Parts: sequence; structure tokens; C-alpha cells
Amino acid sequence: MISQEDLKSLFTQTRADTEKICSYLETEDYVVQPIVDVSPPKWHLGHTTWFFEEFILKKYRKNYKLFDEHSAYVFNSYYESVGDKVVRTDRGNLSRPTVAWVYEYREYVTKEILAFFHDTYFDREMMEVLEIGCHHEKQHQELLLTDIKFILGNNPLLPEYNLTFRENEIEEAPQEWIKIEEGVYQIGHSSNDFSYDNELGAHKVYLGEYQISHKLVTNGEYLEFINAGGYDNVLLWHAEGWDWKNINNIQTPLYWHKINKQWHHYTLQGLKILNPDAPLCHVSYYEAFAFTQWKKMRLPTEFEWEIASKNFKWGKRWEWTESAYSPYPGFKTAEGALGEYNGKFMVNQKVLRGGSVATSPNHTRHTYRNFFQPPLRWQFTGIRLAR
Repeated sequence: MISQEDLKSLFTQTRADTEKICSYLETEDYVVQPIVDVSPPKWHLGHTTWFFEEFILKKYRKNYKLFDEHSAYVFNSYYESVGDKVVRTDRGNLSRPTVAWVYEYREYVTKEILAFFHDTYFDREMMEVLEIGCHHEKQHQELLLTDIKFILGNNPLLPEYNLTFRENEIEEAPQEWIKIEEGVYQIGHSSNDFSYDNELGAHKVYLGEYQISHKLVTNGEYLEFINAGGYDNVLLWHAEGWDWKNINNIQTPLYWHKINKQWHHYTLQGLKILNPDAPLCHVSYYEAFAFTQWKKMRLPTEFEWEIASKNFKWGKRWEWTESAYSPYPGFKTAEGALGEYNGKFMVNQKVLRGGSVATSPNHTRHTYRNFFQPPLRWQFTGIRLAR
């Protein structure tokens, strides 16, 4: 278990990292919400602050004085047991509280937490909640980057965010297939390091013999699928995916643009010519599945991915798997509001494994289980083939 001093350092660094991400924004960028899945940067700053105030300071710090009595209403996300909240679709309608106010709120809560470190010995429960709070903020750091990209990438001017952010590094090695033998393997988190509750319950699974690519699918490979009419071949798609594609007129991955007969894509460095050798990004599960059908292959299950992952480099893209997001054996929902963190989302979602170029440092691991609905693609999602 992490020490109190290390936890203090983790908290301090995490708070600073979030504000570093936002330092490249203009004030006007903080309030925009183009779609329901994207939250304004200002809201992320407030929500991650409210989390520490709600679950640490209000509960454990004696005589704590709220910064503002309306903070919980504005910045609660999905914690129904905590109280009322602004409807998710309305987050972008709030010009107040201002960006300056939110930064004052962050500073106030950060100082209160650091003072709490100074004059309190944390028991195990307090340590665990505070550690979750830090990793919760790391999750929102990734959401900040993906939401900022969607906000700016849907601006007709396609503005730059940060010219130093590298999101399309090429995997140079030639294609190889990693063979995993038939057998019974242990799955899940079993060390004393931090993990989420959805990773716990280490258990054994049987896997048949399979092969998995040591490289991610590239833009060039996906272009072949497009040029072969993959988006127009109903036989490649789930019925639900086919309906989604047609209703939304989907013909390319998110952020792709054909300009003067040349493919470009929007990146956090602005609009760039598409590099065919770079890993594919921003595809839905529906698109990932259709591509694998066209290749006469498949996506790995999350268990196949976990067992094979020590044999390849991962972390550039969140990788769709063929596994539904469901509880491991013995999963128990935590008591209180934090029980809403993972368990209630275990329906109608697919597991993604790995991490992405937007994932915060020291936040992911081989057993990490991310999850999203099949049509979503604003995250840095990609494809690894199995057969």
C-alpha cells in the first residue's frame, strides 16, 4: 500500500498535471460542449476538485467549510446517491461559475487537502479514497485531452492545441504474429499496487490456442478497407453497427478529411497529412469489428489480450476487445457513493485494454479494464488483430 508521503506527492503532481493540460487553452475553449459525451474543460477542473471535497474533506476533515454551497450541484457527475446535479447535456450551457472561479475553487480544495496531510494521520480507508481520487483525476486528464481534441477538431478552423503533443508514433518493426498455447491462465489484478475494483477477483480462464498481432492496425491498412468498399458491405457489419453507420453517415474514422484528393486527419498539433504507417485511431467497436471481418480475422478477447500483452508494446491506443464489460467472479460493489464508480456500468459496453497516448503516466497496467459503448470513438481507440 502507498505511504502517506508518497500519496501526498501523487496528489500534488496530479493536481499540477491537470492544470498543465489546460494551460494550452484559451478562456473561450473552457466552456464548449459539442456533444453529450464531451464535457467542457471547465467542468473537468471543477468535477475533479469536487470529488476530493465530497469524499475526503466533507467526510473526514473536522469543521471543513465548503468553498461554495452550489459546487456539488454543478460538478457532480453520475453519483445519484450524493444528490441532485446539473443534467449532463447542460454542462456547456453554464457561463457561470467562471473559469477564474473554478481555478480559485481548485486552489482552495488543494490547499485544504495539503493542510489535511500536514495535521492528520490517515487511516487505511482515508488513504484508499484519496488514492482513488488521484487516479480518478488521472482518468479525467485523459478525458480532458480527448474532449479538447473533439472541441477543437469540430471547430471549422481546426486550430492547434499543443505542437509538442505526439499522438501518431510509428511502430517500426515488421509484422509478426505471437502464438499463445492452449491452456488455463490466471486473469486479474493480484498485487498490492493500486487497481480498480473491476480488476479484482483474480481467476482462471481457459484459452484455446490463438495468435495475436504484435502491432496495431495502421492507417494504411484501414485505407485498404475503405477503398475496398468496407463501409458499404452490409455483410461485414453487425446489424446495430450498420444502422449506426447509415444513420450517422459514417464513411471514415473520426477526424479524417479528404482534401484535394489527399487524406488528412486532425491532430492535437492541427490538421496533418495522414501517415499510412501510423497506428489507426478514433474508430468505434462497430468499425473495428467490420474491419476484422474484412480481414477474415477477429478482435482478441480481453483475456487473450491480457495474457499476450507481455509479448508486445502497448499503450499507444485503447484497443477494442471482443469482451463485454461484466464483473469478475466475486465482484462486490463498494459501500456508499463510491460503489457507483464502476459496477453500475457493467451493461451494454465493450472492454478496451492497454492505454493511449493521452493516458496519464503510471495510470494503466496489464489488468486495467477500460470500457465504452460500441459507437463511441472520440477516445484514442485502435485495433489489434487476432486469429
